[in-house]
Amino acid sequence: MESVPFTEEGPISVNRDPWQVSAALDGDGTCIAEARRLAVDFLTRLQADRGIPVSSRARDLTQLVVSELVTNARKYAPGPVLLDLRVTGAVVEVVVWDSDPVLPVARAADPGRVGQHGLEIVMAVAEGFEAQREPVGKRITARIALLDDHGGVAGRHRA
Repeated sequence: MESVPFTEEGPISVNRDPWQVSAALDGDGTCIAEARRLAVDFLTRLQADRGIPVSSRARDLTQLVVSELVTNARKYAPGPVLLDLRVTGAVVEVVVWDSDPVLPVARAADPGRVGQHGLEIVMAVAEGFEAQREPVGKRITARIALLDDHGGVAGRHRA
């Protein structure tokens, strides 16, 4: 891992390879914006350097999912947050680890509730979603299609 300084946001540790990027985020408030930037940079590099097609919708959804998952990790777990982005087939996997072993649960829809819709949003736009306990903490994985389905909405397939 190389340490990469990011101006006023402070350092994060980043490991880059052509098909994956990993970052250890310090868990402070600036890590959310930095994680979003890292996701966009990763997908842009994939497209420019590797010729992997990435729809603008996939880029936007990946940035949204990263933002929601890192926000939840920061909000509910003390300490650092680990972020992995990797291409597997025709999807980008967003993997977030935090130190809290409690698995998230999507809440029932409530039009009167302000906030706390992040997990619902992630599950609605992702091709796949899983949460698993680790020896320490938990790991959340969301998969986002790199291309839209025939010009349609990228996200979960409905039967």
